[in-house]
Amino acid sequence: MNQAFTTQLNQGIAELVIAKPPVNALDSQEWHALARQIEALGANPDVRVIVIRAEGRGFCAGVDIKELDKYPERIVEVNAGNYATFKAVHRNPVPVIVAVHGFVLGGGIGITGAADIVIASECATFALPEVDRGAMGGGAHLQRLFPVQKVRYLFFTGDSIGAPGALQYGFIERIVSKDQLRETALGIAAKIAEKSPGMIRIAKEALNGIEDGNLEDKYRWEQGFTMQAYSSPDSAETRRAFVEKRDAKF
Repeated sequence: MNQAFTTQLNQGIAELVIAKPPVNALDSQEWHALARQIEALGANPDVRVIVIRAEGRGFCAGVDIKELDKYPERIVEVNAGNYATFKAVHRNPVPVIVAVHGFVLGGGIGITGAADIVIASECATFALPEVDRGAMGGGAHLQRLFPVQKVRYLFFTGDSIGAPGALQYGFIERIVSKDQLRETALGIAAKIAEKSPGMIRIAKEALNGIEDGNLEDKYRWEQGFTMQAYSSPDSAETRRAFVEKRDAKF
């Protein structure tokens, strides 16, 4: 069993829990494993709805920067793993509920932006510090959460926004205390699981089909710029500074 996450199935609800201390930052192989697991859950006829949440200090800090600092060539595999994971959530045949707490960064934004329903704890904060990590990507998923100008502000500055402030943008279904997060997500999941599984699967496909634009194509476009960014010495400096816990120098 992959140690970065666990899964369990109960009464049609698949609960996937990310748990990789200290910050739930996944390496290239773990992103691929996560994608495969989410796809497998959706392919299981016993699964009617998926809940993704996390243990620890925050939901997900994205990719393992230390891996990329040591093995920069693995950016290709990281990109592929991210793409596969976000697609597995967005294109999953069943609804995916994401329950977030603490920091929601990078790949955590990708998972959240790809989801059908978002529940947040009062302590949740959202940010996409890709520029500060020498990478690109995630803007397409952030744009499913925030309007265009807010996306650009968050992307250019790397600033974070807390759940109470984010509530006005409409993507959060409910804000609850952290100790109520799992119960709330499972409660909504149970309501969906009571429905006809065939009708819900049809509804998921239908709703994906009426979205404005293709989320996966948009994200793929962004990933091409990640490769361009990684060819820059500034990108290497951002990762080295992160590992050494210092300010980057340009």
